[in-house]
Amino acid sequence: MCGRFALAADKKIIEMLYDLEIRGDLAPRYNIAPSQKIPTLRLAPDSGQKELVSLKWGLIPFWADRENIGSGLINARAETAPDKPSFRNAFKKRRLLIPATGFFEWKVEGGGKQPYYVCRKDGRPFSMAGLWECWEKGESPLETCTILTTEPNSLVKSLHKRMPVIIPREVYDKWLDPATDKAALLKMLRPFPAKELIAYPVSRKVNNPAQDIPELVEPC
Repeated sequence: MCGRFALAADKKIIEMLYDLEIRGDLAPRYNIAPSQKIPTLRLAPDSGQKELVSLKWGLIPFWADRENIGSGLINARAETAPDKPSFRNAFKKRRLLIPATGFFEWKVEGGGKQPYYVCRKDGRPFSMAGLWECWEKGESPLETCTILTTEPNSLVKSLHKRMPVIIPREVYDKWLDPATDKAALLKMLRPFPAKELIAYPVSRKVNNPAQDIPELVEPC
């Protein structure tokens, strides 16, 4: 799964990544957790233009009767999302990208769980594949999202049995385009090359979602 990640890149770098001007600030975040609002890139429902918007992490299907179902849908398996009732509508029409500079996984070591930080070797940000929905059965419409996961590459395999889907930059537009056919989409849902990533142990302070400091992504 992907249950915690970081986005600590300069705003201008994210603008170049998506070829988009971002309005407002984009403060660095070192410990993004489920149920929080997270930056996402999607095609605006009204104009079809790219936009960076904050959505609540934990997808609530449009048909759900209760809001708390989202806490169990922070991730969606890439192998089953196209057909699973909770995700299939969003997979067809509402795909997005979630910028990140790294994600965390935990490994049992020495009788406890040691957190590891996984990021690109070159330090550049990347985009995780996601889906979004609008839930309208509460007091006001609520837009939520989930992160797609896939089989781990050889690096992440030693830490966890799943990893987030990382979409190559050259197919961002195709991933976002609602007209892209299912076969083309499925080809994108592969493990990111292990040779382009590194993983190292970090402070256990990351276990506390209230902690949000640069130290959390530094080797320990």
